[in-house]
Amino acid sequence: MKLVVVGDTLLDVDLVGTVNRVCPDAPAPVLDLADRRYRPGGAGLAALLAARDGTDVTLVTALAEDEAGQRLRRELSGLEVVAGPAGAATSVKTRVRCAGQSLARIDEGEPGAAPTATGEMLAAVRGADAVLVSDYGRGLLWDGRLRACLTEVAERVVWDPHPRGPKPVPGCALVTPNASEADLTGTGIAAAQRAARRLRERWSVRAVVVTLGAAGAVLDQRGLPLAVPAPDVPVSDPCGAGDRFAVTAATRLLAGDTPEDAVTSAVQAAARFLAEGGAASVGATTMSFVDGGDARRVAEEVRARGGTVVATGGCFDLLHAGHTRTLAAARALGDCLIVCLNSDASVRRLKGADRPINPERERVELLESLTCVDAVAVFDEDTPESIVDVLRPDIWVKGGDYRAEELPEAELLRQWGGCAVAVPYHPGHSTSRLAVALAEAG
Repeated sequence: MKLVVVGDTLLDVDLVGTVNRVCPDAPAPVLDLADRRYRPGGAGLAALLAARDGTDVTLVTALAEDEAGQRLRRELSGLEVVAGPAGAATSVKTRVRCAGQSLARIDEGEPGAAPTATGEMLAAVRGADAVLVSDYGRGLLWDGRLRACLTEVAERVVWDPHPRGPKPVPGCALVTPNASEADLTGTGIAAAQRAARRLRERWSVRAVVVTLGAAGAVLDQRGLPLAVPAPDVPVSDPCGAGDRFAVTAATRLLAGDTPEDAVTSAVQAAARFLAEGGAASVGATTMSFVDGGDARRVAEEVRARGGTVVATGGCFDLLHAGHTRTLAAARALGDCLIVCLNSDASVRRLKGADRPINPERERVELLESLTCVDAVAVFDEDTPESIVDVLRPDIWVKGGDYRAEELPEAELLRQWGGCAVAVPYHPGHSTSRLAVALAEAG
């Protein structure tokens, strides 16, 4: 199933460093630059997030031939891209960041002449199973031929609008304005519901969801509106949350979810994305986190107060008493417990096409409900070395049916003085045995 992301691609730059003093000639912090990070923004970020989810995605966009445009091409090199010529210089957004916070943002590249869609770009849109329009107000979505093409496939289109962009084409499956773009008259759920209904009727689209940040989202598609609360997560920088929401909504609709289920999943995904660090985290090891539990933040806070960070890993497909005993024992060894959870794709590679029995989001939810678990980090590799290297736990715990030489992460732990230990094993408890018993019971 092919998702096409079509829209304006920007270049995001993070200047990351430390601040220990104030400028002598002005009341301004002095940043000692430690790192300069580049990533695609706008439609490019949306396509990158979809690709990280394992979606077959093509980015349809316009790229300039300037230096920033060449950098963008390098950052997009892992994606399938169909690009036409841009009508202006590349838009660059540079954030000055310290300790996870943005101190300032510098914007370069004003919108110029609107780019023109090429035949190859139009063909890519027509061949999509689903389309996500990521409008960042740089002009591509004003192109008449592109709008006609999007109208042809409107029932498969999720449209993420921009105040400087055109209105969505009629018949879109879902439009995702935020509170500002929806021009709310008032505050709260009731105001969002009125705005969603007004926009759905004005635009002649099938459904509109107004996103409200920490307050969640409100979906209107005729009938009783759906209000989806957002998990309470720490947010230092909301950049990219709208893209994460729109991508999840589009991919869930592509997978056959109802709009209600797609929006619910999108709210959860946006919250996890922000807990992970938002757009600034893109390009790091693929991880997602339970509501309220940024695993790296948990680890760093525990270490900062002199505590012991404990982590463990596994599929945890059918949670049983053996799992909960192991997790409780692991938590007792330190001051926090982070569970590194194999993603659905990782479980399939390890266990076979009929696994997992419970999907990733439900496995995360079950683990998060345990009082002994402080955070969950989902990883996509077959083994957890990458995520262990990010979290750097003091103690890595496995059940007693493992030996140290069987753990590829054991040597890695020794690099920072960590260790791998076993906790008591509880024979007779296994997911595979439980799955067989359930199958036999019908």
